[in-house]
Amino acid sequence: MRIDHVLCLDTHGFHRMHYTDSGDPASPRVVICVHGLTRNCRDFDFLAQALAGECRVVCPDLAGRGKSDWLARKDDYGYPQYMRDVTALLARVTAWPVATRWLGKLANFLRRRYGARSVYWVGTSMGGMLGMLLAAYPNSPIRKLVLNDIGALIPKAALERIATYVGSDPRFTTFEELEKYVRQVSATFGPLTDAQWHHLTLHGARQYEDGSWGMSYDPGIALPMRKNPLQDIDLWQCWDAITCPTLVLRGAQSDLLLRETAEQMRTRGPRPRVIEFAGVGHAPMLMAEDQIAAVRDFLLAE
Repeated sequence: MRIDHVLCLDTHGFHRMHYTDSGDPASPRVVICVHGLTRNCRDFDFLAQALAGECRVVCPDLAGRGKSDWLARKDDYGYPQYMRDVTALLARVTAWPVATRWLGKLANFLRRRYGARSVYWVGTSMGGMLGMLLAAYPNSPIRKLVLNDIGALIPKAALERIATYVGSDPRFTTFEELEKYVRQVSATFGPLTDAQWHHLTLHGARQYEDGSWGMSYDPGIALPMRKNPLQDIDLWQCWDAITCPTLVLRGAQSDLLLRETAEQMRTRGPRPRVIEFAGVGHAPMLMAEDQIAAVRDFLLAE
């Protein structure tokens, strides 16, 4: 796994967006994996490992999360900024290598053989909404789209549940207390192993100078959510504009992607296949073998 960053522009200057980069840098398939609201790029470590033999897998920390910079102006946390940031990332990771004369010849050969690189998007929750928005634009570079527990209609009740903990910035004396908290607020992720819970907590944690532990995201990401009254988010117009092959994953107990919404999505827009995972709410973490296999089979199918 390689670690890098790309410079992105916001209203107060530049900020760094961190990302992990796995697999073959010269692969014609580039998989972009984008996390949920309070999560980070390391959520996809298990999926990236499963795809690395066939693809290049790039997983960013969106601004304010993980190792990426926090934005100076908290009002900038929103989809317009995130779309600008991932567009900069796409420009970086989809370019064929041209750094040296030899690599330039290789790049020309790869262009002739494969043409433009194929961009495959895997998005969990917020990352999936971002993928929907980008895939709906004319001339979108996204060739395949995986939506993980996010749909064309997001209920107000689910947003209210999320708002109860996002931005609260709790502090804990020990790492073990933090992990207990993560297990509680993220119980809807489903039956994970102790090692998987440790992985999610470790890479979502931040230790402060006084030794206390907290979450590795800017509490300010919640500001846009709190400034306006919460209501259902209707993305049906966006959904109907998507034409690329699409796979929708759903936790059987999800309150964010309701079953009736998923069923309606089957018959509209890209008419996706919908796979439901028992014993999981919002959202499947793409760590279980059956969840990874569903994504891998879809992305690698001709």
